[in-house]
Amino acid sequence: MLLPDPAGKGGQAMSEFEDEYSETLDSDFRKLEGALLNDTVRLLEPSEPIKLTGETSVQEAIGCMVAQHRAAVVVVDAEGRLSGIFTERDVLIRVLGERRDPARTPLAEVMTPNPEALTLQDRICFAVNRMSTAGFRTIPLVDGERRPIGIVTVNDVVKWLAEIFPEAVLNLRPGDRLKHPLQVDAG
Repeated sequence: MLLPDPAGKGGQAMSEFEDEYSETLDSDFRKLEGALLNDTVRLLEPSEPIKLTGETSVQEAIGCMVAQHRAAVVVVDAEGRLSGIFTERDVLIRVLGERRDPARTPLAEVMTPNPEALTLQDRICFAVNRMSTAGFRTIPLVDGERRPIGIVTVNDVVKWLAEIFPEAVLNLRPGDRLKHPLQVDAG
């Protein structure tokens, strides 16, 4: 916001606070840009994937997801290579939406086959790109032989951002409401 020139010469000048705020924003943006372009997915501290086969029932997969607080399981073939992913979204759309019996439905029938995957060396900006443009909330990580070695979630990216900008996260404005951090929900 431009304010009248304190010298009264009719010109416009920014206040000291706004100038400092702009410099902070510019610095934060450069910091984020550098981190996005240079940091690799490894820094997101991906979790160990839950690996199941295509013959596993949906009911068993959901049980594993609930027990381990995970949004997805990866489906592997006989050689342990990634063949699919089964997510919360698949539960809602392909199982409940199609009124399938979770106890009798194998993952192979409702998983997303041949999902895109990342490696630990991929840059975080690529993970964000896939999450944004493709609508992924969960992306498997694989090794050179396409064996699952991790899972990256939107939550991992948010946690990474919070670690880059701890002051912005810790210094919330008055009136901001905090969720109870130990309360588990579907969000």
